[in-house]
Amino acid sequence: MIPEKMAGVQLTGHGGIEKLVYRDDITVPTPSTGEVLVRVTATAKNNTDRKVREGLYSIDDEKDIASFQIGGSPTLTFPRIQGADVVGQVVETGDGVSKERIGERGLLDFNIYADERRDINLTPDYYGHGRDGGYAEYVVVPSNQFYRIDNPELADAQLAALGMCSYQTALHMLTAAQVKKGEHILVTGASGGVGTALIQLCRILGAIPHAVSSSGKEQALLNLGAESIVDRTASPDLKTAVHKATGGVIIDAVMDLVGGEMTNPLIDVLIDRMAERKTYPRLSNAGASAGSTSQILWSKIYLYQVHIFGVSHGTREEAEWLIEWIRDGRLSPVLHRTFRLSDIHNAENYFAHKSGDYIGKIALVPDSQWQQHGAPFAS
Repeated sequence: MIPEKMAGVQLTGHGGIEKLVYRDDITVPTPSTGEVLVRVTATAKNNTDRKVREGLYSIDDEKDIASFQIGGSPTLTFPRIQGADVVGQVVETGDGVSKERIGERGLLDFNIYADERRDINLTPDYYGHGRDGGYAEYVVVPSNQFYRIDNPELADAQLAALGMCSYQTALHMLTAAQVKKGEHILVTGASGGVGTALIQLCRILGAIPHAVSSSGKEQALLNLGAESIVDRTASPDLKTAVHKATGGVIIDAVMDLVGGEMTNPLIDVLIDRMAERKTYPRLSNAGASAGSTSQILWSKIYLYQVHIFGVSHGTREEAEWLIEWIRDGRLSPVLHRTFRLSDIHNAENYFAHKSGDYIGKIALVPDSQWQQHGAPFAS
């Protein structure tokens, strides 16, 4: 029986972790036409949750706090339940959705699409921002974006670690840069959710990933599919470090999640030995963990014909590719650990101060689902 009230975490405004409030008296949502009600069993955490909470999505230097509003007007209202990479079980259907879907386990395509186009997504928004997400016991989502995943080898928390927020972003970074089989790809921030997704997706597409990461994570990244590891702390000269670690290969494209002062050194890696290249140098950026501002010498960009792609979300078509690769077992979850949903403040602090062996994702599990879906992966 579906209760009237549920537990969940509400983001009550921009600020620190005190703005995340755990409550047990939130009204359970009701599915409308074309929607399903999902009992949540696990939701993976993404860096975008933190950035939204802290109001870091500004596109105006004069504004200190801003929200994600690509569609032209703000869709984030408070209180908001965050959490994009939702896994759970269908427990109720809205009008127009078959009752046969009740009982299905699935994974959410996190996007709030502006239209039905499958190959482009110009004004992206997502569950956990423009509408309530998975940091609760129940969530309402579109039935055609909640994909059935039966794979018994994947526990629910592991499936959440394969969520679309990281993997679809990673895939769109690669497709935007038109990465091809046999190309050498440099991946920054390689130990995080998008970085580990990029390594796996490069291999699926036939490209060769080289991971930039801090020390202590080398073997895990090699096991995941990285061809080589560039220790970003080993040398002040990134170009020299890349050349040494990779054996001197030409880097065809960079997938960057770091930004800040890293941008210019990455461009220098791309424009090195231009006479030996076979394609234009390409840089896809989908993050700025080292800072949102970079000073770029634009003569380097236009004289060396560097192609730069900004990426936030992917498309319906790319989401479908990922679902098929998950079902086929071609993608492996990189789940670091789980936390109880009520322990979200500790989860936030843990996420913000990653330890040396941190690789992949953490997932939040509702307390009512903890013993089955959270406890086995808690450490």
